[in-house]
Amino acid sequence: MDQRKSLLTDPRIVALLAFLSCALWGSAFSAVKTGYRLFGIRTDAWADQLTFGGIRFAIAGLMAIGFGSIRAKKLLIPHGASVKKVCIISLFQTVLQYFCYYIGLAHTTGVKASVLVGMNVFTAILISTLLLRLEKLTVRSIIGCTIGFLGIILINLDGLTGGVKFQLIGDGLILLCTVASGFSSAFMKKLSGGEDPVMLSGWQFLIGGLVLAGIGVLGGGHAGTFSVPALAILLYLAFVSAAAYSVWAMLLKHNPVSKVAVYGFMNPVCGVIISAIVLHESGVLRVSFLTALLLVCAGIIIVNRGK
Repeated sequence: MDQRKSLLTDPRIVALLAFLSCALWGSAFSAVKTGYRLFGIRTDAWADQLTFGGIRFAIAGLMAIGFGSIRAKKLLIPHGASVKKVCIISLFQTVLQYFCYYIGLAHTTGVKASVLVGMNVFTAILISTLLLRLEKLTVRSIIGCTIGFLGIILINLDGLTGGVKFQLIGDGLILLCTVASGFSSAFMKKLSGGEDPVMLSGWQFLIGGLVLAGIGVLGGGHAGTFSVPALAILLYLAFVSAAAYSVWAMLLKHNPVSKVAVYGFMNPVCGVIISAIVLHESGVLRVSFLTALLLVCAGIIIVNRGK
């Protein structure tokens, strides 16, 4: 256990695993678009999206539980206080975050949503430092996060030239999504002591996915038309969630929230690169993007460098 902890606190290992998680999450942007097309789900059909997302996260939960059980050589089942921890994390990480995200995204632009979602790094750090008192808020963290966030704005600058008028239902729900994400990271750090983070991750996905799918069905949603390619993309998206968040949870257990959360700025960066390759979105990788990438990297280095 001590050897694993020393590895998971090594800045190089943290950077590698965090980047791996962000690359997986980044690939989800294009995979979700592909999934909607294969399943015949409209981008404004929030109930269908909740149903689709719920199924995805429930499968992700089963994947994480299965992997964790094989690794631990026993079936991972929460008992006693662990059940409460799973429910708390699931409420913020899966249910509230993605409920607000899917409905909010239907009432705002993808560009504005990308910028607003970048706020989840700030919310995670502020909640862990000022509200839950898990660590101290430092000037270095504020400066590093601000520089990284400027990179996110620069990536989406072209889409923001038409104005940034705030819409309560759309933009407001996306902001609530970032708050839920911030609480999720902070609670994972606070509640993972003495627990297997993969167990927490798997069961919170399973429970949250079933809740989301239930809400979607009650709202008149359906999963769409199944086919072999559609099922393949659904399984890939489930794997992305299971693998990326399980790794993220392990990093949060052994490191300060600020040193892990700041890597979240790499999500849209990876998303742009992968979308440019997979969706053949030409003209994306411009000088402004490379400048944004430098800003994001600079922010990460500032937060994680020694005194």
